[in-house]
Amino acid sequence: MKRLLSIALLAFAIFTVGFGSPALAGDAAKGAKLFSANCAACHIGGGNVVMGMKTLKKEALEKYGMNSIAAITTQVTNGKNAMPAFKGRLKPAQIEDVATYVLEQSAKDWKKG
Repeated sequence: MKRLLSIALLAFAIFTVGFGSPALAGDAAKGAKLFSANCAACHIGGGNVVMGMKTLKKEALEKYGMNSIAAITTQVTNGKNAMPAFKGRLKPAQIEDVATYVLEQSAKDWKKG
C-alpha cells in the first residue's frame, strides 16, 4: 500500500511539473516599462508600423518562430532587417524582461488586465 501511494505521488508530481505552464524567465512589469520606452514607437499594442504582417500578436509570433523567450531575446539583442539591435542599449536581463512582457501580452492579445 505504501509503495502504491509513493508511485501515485511520484506520478502526480511528474505530471504537475512536467506538463504545467512553463515559467517565464524575466520580469514582465520591468519589461512593460522598457517596452514602453524602447519598443512602443514601432510596436504599439503589439502591432508593427514598419512591417504590418510581422506583429507581436500570438499568431504572428508562432508563424515566424518568435514565440519563445530565446527567439525574442535573440531578435531584440541582434536586430534584423528594419529592427535595430538593442544589445548596446539594454542589458541582457532587460532584454529578457522585454521578451517576457511580449509573450505575456501576446497571450492576452495585447489587452490590458
